[in-house]
Amino acid sequence: MAIEKRSRTLTDDARPREAWAWAMYDFANSGYTTVVITAVFNAYFVAVVAQRAPWATLAWTATLAVSYALIVLTAPLIGAWADARAAKKRLLAFTTVGCVLFTAALYFTGPGTLAVAIACVIASNFFFGTGENLIAAFLPELAKSRAMGRVSGWGWSLGYLGGLLSLGACLAWLSQAKAAGRETAQAVPETMLITAALFAVASLPTFLFLRERAAPQAQPDGIVHTAWSRLAATLHHARRFRDLSRFLVCTLFYQAGIAAVITLAAIYAQEAMKFSTQDTLVLILVVNLTAAFGAFGFGYLQDRIGHVRAIALTLCGWILMIVLAWLAEGRMLFWVAANIAGLCMGASQSAGRAMVGYLAPPSRLAEFFGLWGLAVKLASIFGPLTYGMANWLSGGDHRRAILITGAYFVVGLALLSGIDVRRGRRSALRSEREERATAARPAAARR
Repeated sequence: MAIEKRSRTLTDDARPREAWAWAMYDFANSGYTTVVITAVFNAYFVAVVAQRAPWATLAWTATLAVSYALIVLTAPLIGAWADARAAKKRLLAFTTVGCVLFTAALYFTGPGTLAVAIACVIASNFFFGTGENLIAAFLPELAKSRAMGRVSGWGWSLGYLGGLLSLGACLAWLSQAKAAGRETAQAVPETMLITAALFAVASLPTFLFLRERAAPQAQPDGIVHTAWSRLAATLHHARRFRDLSRFLVCTLFYQAGIAAVITLAAIYAQEAMKFSTQDTLVLILVVNLTAAFGAFGFGYLQDRIGHVRAIALTLCGWILMIVLAWLAEGRMLFWVAANIAGLCMGASQSAGRAMVGYLAPPSRLAEFFGLWGLAVKLASIFGPLTYGMANWLSGGDHRRAILITGAYFVVGLALLSGIDVRRGRRSALRSEREERATAARPAAARR
């Protein structure tokens, strides 16, 4: 990955090695989402753990909804605690260990282990999502405001390569098991150990080279009180950040659609398109390549054409993808739809992270990325649950379910049209200056 000159892209005290170490976390954790949430364990959960019961898809989406609800409830507190203690990196290490351990524990799942599978998925996904918020908060410390799109794109594109590595390793293991005469389903739990090990090893550069730049902040009223009071103040003064607030609502809708696609891709491929496990893994491998290209290329495009236009372009792509997947009867059209989803997936998620970094006040990055994480995780509750409920109520009609879920992208596109990023950036910088001036007054009085 070619990293541009620091003077053009990175902040003055950030080194290229740090940007690479930051991006390597996306490389590390993407194996979890690719293998557990998107391609392997979700289909295994429905077909083997829940034994294709009428409620199996709904049970999977409800399990994820619980984990995302836990993230929603804790994100403001964790974000404020990280800001107060300058502890983003320490918390990131804790969440990484948690995700790795509970992913490895999925090895013990199989028929009749529904409770174990649900508990391990809830815990592992909670730690994953919390870590995702924390690593995102480092972005504005590394990238200059005009280059956040491309630096975010480095992480997302490298992340999809990490997903490819994990998925490729799992596919190789499953193929070896099949060649040895074993059923594919019998070897799936072993892929959880592979995924956990790769996550642990690939995240090491992040903890070796990424620096914590924030300084501890005094919290005279206690961190818990401060966390919720700061969140209440942020929401109360939403008019000062009206463009950021509108974008968070926009994120809530379009991420709901993305979450449904990510968490149900393998289930849709196997249940609606009748793909085998190997067919599905090959499809996801190719889609990860297109997603990596989309994240990297759109990062540069976003910095050139602007945040709003870049995200609008990806949302139009998502709407096209939904229509094609709904119409697809044969595999060719579905492959086209899946690769459009790949291009848009990397691009829209990278672009959204960069836009939050651009619109957030610099001294409250972890808190505002916590709000972004809150919106994304709320979306991750509603999107998959909408699909699961539509599938259940329609008697297992996956095509109708995906079409209904696609409405989230239409609403997101409509909300995006009213956002002015320049006005939003001015509001963030004005708030930063006012907060510094307020903090300086007591110090001046003491002197």
